[in-house]
Amino acid sequence: MKKPLFVRTLTKEEQSTLQTGLQSAAAFTVRRCQILLSSAQKKTARQIADELHCRDQCVREAIKAFDREGLACLPEKSHARHDDQRPFDAAGLARLQEIIRLSPRTFGHETSVWTLALLAETCEAEGISRRSVNEDSVRRALKSVGIRWRQAKHWLRSPDPHYDHKKKDGTS
Repeated sequence: MKKPLFVRTLTKEEQSTLQTGLQSAAAFTVRRCQILLSSAQKKTARQIADELHCRDQCVREAIKAFDREGLACLPEKSHARHDDQRPFDAAGLARLQEIIRLSPRTFGHETSVWTLALLAETCEAEGISRRSVNEDSVRRALKSVGIRWRQAKHWLRSPDPHYDHKKKDGTS
């Protein structure tokens, strides 16, 4: 059986701050204060959890957070990830922009029109992205560099030097 986990002896300031925290508008802060004050009275994690109708793991986490951070553990913190989750770095975005201007046949595909699924597959095969990507990831990456993607694109290239002029006039 493990030794019960209790909060360290509280100073007068900490005791006062925890008592004040019981009147907080933030439910998370109130719960943390209740846990820490109960632990200071030498109640076990299981006893506190039963009183507050929560899990004993919640109590242990609050006590460990207080030991680690002190009173800074009272307000709730962000649950967002702090690491970069974007699948493409700057070099990957630049390479993606280059790829969409090339024919898919260059990469061994049997079509001459890019689709988002085909781009995602090519990004993975070429090692352009940091992780496996799907169509939405590619669409968001293209949007971040100013390319709006709604349907398959067919980038026409003609060896005729007057192609752009003919295209504008509507003559062939």
